Amino acid sequence: MRRITVVIADRHPVVLQGLSNVLGAHSDFNIVASCNDGPGCVEAIRNLAPDIAILDGSMSGVTGPEILSIVNSENSSTRFVFFTSSEVERELVMSAAADGYSFISKDVALEVLVQSLRQVAEGRRLLPLPTVDQAALREQTTIMENALAVLTDRERQIMRLVSEGLSNKEIGRRLNITDGTIKVHLHHIFQKLEISNRTVLAAIAISQDDGAGLLPEHESSRFRRS
Repeated sequence: MRRITVVIADRHPVVLQGLSNVLGAHSDFNIVASCNDGPGCVEAIRNLAPDIAILDGSMSGVTGPEILSIVNSENSSTRFVFFTSSEVERELVMSAAADGYSFISKDVALEVLVQSLRQVAEGRRLLPLPTVDQAALREQTTIMENALAVLTDRERQIMRLVSEGLSNKEIGRRLNITDGTIKVHLHHIFQKLEISNRTVLAAIAISQDDGAGLLPEHESSRFRRS
């Protein structure tokens, strides 16, 4: 089994140690470097070419967005994940960074963190997730799983593509259906799941261990216009 190589960069030693412990407990992850400043992170990515780099947005010496810009200019294949602690921090990173990164909140449950990083390694771009109360989330898990069961195959497919960060137009091109049709499907999904926006929808999708029962990419060819 090929292991997912990871570089971790954060100002806080407790975060570095915590991430190392969590990912080290899973055989498909290999922590190749831990860095506490920006220059060290850039050097590690250049020398080790990891699959994923998990970054603190406010690294010393070189900030997270600056690391992203530097490494991307060198055509690196490393995928970047900003590990953020607040809405303000996410907004600051988003305003400074170019494309090509994902977000994971430091408030996320451990199992969701691991699953999210696996999805990033597979090529997904994760949307910023809202901060949630984990106890409340666990309390609603059974209810949400029952709600997901009422989605149609097409709605599950759209839900998966939303969780990858695709816009309505991009989803429409992928599925060969109109932007208006996508909006109708999303309206039905929001009603069935009793939610109000696509960011929450993406959070629900990646919180499901089995990918929320969503259709795999290769099955999209089964669908045409709906």
